[in-house]
Amino acid sequence: MFGQYSSEESPLHNLHVDTDQSPPTTTLQIITITSGTQGSGDCRHDDDDEINPVDAWLPITESRNGNFFTCVFHLLSSGIGFQALLLPLAFSILGWTCGIICLLLASTWQFYTIWLLVHLHEALPGPRCSRFLQLSIASFGPKLGKLLAIFPVMYLSGGTCVILIITGGRTVELFYDTLCGRGASCDAKSMTGTEWFLVFTCVAIVLAQRPNLNSIAGVSFIAAITAVGYYTLIWVSTISKDRPNRVSHDPLQNGKSDMATIPAIFNALGIIALSFRGHNLVLEIQGTLPSSSKHPSSKSMWRGVLLSYLIIAMCIFPLAIAGFWAHGNKIPTKVGNTSIFLQFYSQNVSKSVKSLAYILALINCLSSFQIYAMPVFDNFELRYISIKKKRCSRWVRTGLRLLFGGLAFLVAVAFPFLPSLASLIGGMALPLTFAYPSFMWISIKKPRRNGFMWCFNLGLGCLGFERHSGNSCSVDFSY
Repeated sequence: MFGQYSSEESPLHNLHVDTDQSPPTTTLQIITITSGTQGSGDCRHDDDDEINPVDAWLPITESRNGNFFTCVFHLLSSGIGFQALLLPLAFSILGWTCGIICLLLASTWQFYTIWLLVHLHEALPGPRCSRFLQLSIASFGPKLGKLLAIFPVMYLSGGTCVILIITGGRTVELFYDTLCGRGASCDAKSMTGTEWFLVFTCVAIVLAQRPNLNSIAGVSFIAAITAVGYYTLIWVSTISKDRPNRVSHDPLQNGKSDMATIPAIFNALGIIALSFRGHNLVLEIQGTLPSSSKHPSSKSMWRGVLLSYLIIAMCIFPLAIAGFWAHGNKIPTKVGNTSIFLQFYSQNVSKSVKSLAYILALINCLSSFQIYAMPVFDNFELRYISIKKKRCSRWVRTGLRLLFGGLAFLVAVAFPFLPSLASLIGGMALPLTFAYPSFMWISIKKPRRNGFMWCFNLGLGCLGFERHSGNSCSVDFSY
């Protein structure tokens, strides 16, 4: 997929295009990338005289008419997901004090790395880096940058879409069973798991025909509303009902040997780390905002980050605290899919509340699929443009998206157990959240060696890799 990227040139600048297919400005400029060099990466400023026309052909940068509100919608859509439903399980392993401290530290850490990414988007004089891969190449050079970024970016995009198909398909099944009542006639009419996956995939791909990232702002708004809705519904219904008998809040690893305690703690830390997502989309979301030397996109983007992550914190922290308070050591410890946690939290509530939680979660999966699929669509179209030297037609774009939907569906059917391994594999992508931004800041900003910012970011980057190596040991929980 990235085979068209030259080892000496940045992507999108080495394409020769037909002038009759080009947008109004057609001058191309080849930019050689070196680590931290001015003008590196596939980056441009809206005030520049020479603008790469291919940017206007690709879904992520096709429209730069976003604003503060669309930014907030996209950030909420990409930042709140099913994986945070496992936070009470992490608390049951760590206990109250360690659980809250670790969650606060992780949220502060990822909030800081988002600040780094936002301000690295236009860090060099003039350029904009609208894709994480481009910033990685600009920071570490063509070879190392692609080696470090391609797998985590593509896994977090395509892999998340596959997991959303599995989770969404099983949520549809739960919703059907709730409405039907799980009787004999209900079971006879129910579809198989593969058929539920297919239903979800078909609906998701139909919704995925919007042309670019900026055009799905309404879909992201729906994703944000539904995510906040079902998270709030879960923790409010949790604290409003009686707790089960003999609930204990002692850490589960108490009384175990050191050999059993250490992996359990790493598992809990892995759950907390993976409860935050969306770093692979921060630059892409900022790329939808207009920018100029007088009004850089970082201002609007950072205001959007502040509001969206305040809302995310208001969803995640009450769920973690209320879930552990209500269920304690009764929380399931090994599951194959996060939809089981949704089912667990919805037990002992009325049928209407349970149905509402399922339908909100289902709509959120369908809507979140759109923003996570957009980087994959962008790379598919870039591949097509590099071969054909022209813009994707409407039918080609539709065909590429159908192709991706089919591939994601096949992976979901072939590996329905993927969510149970997603934390293990996702641990391999943790440096993208906790390590890479710090090293990128050092490479591009070049703070004074051995100064505070240099030492601080170097320490965070190294600690992020250390955390990655520990968390990817034996996490056996859902994504």
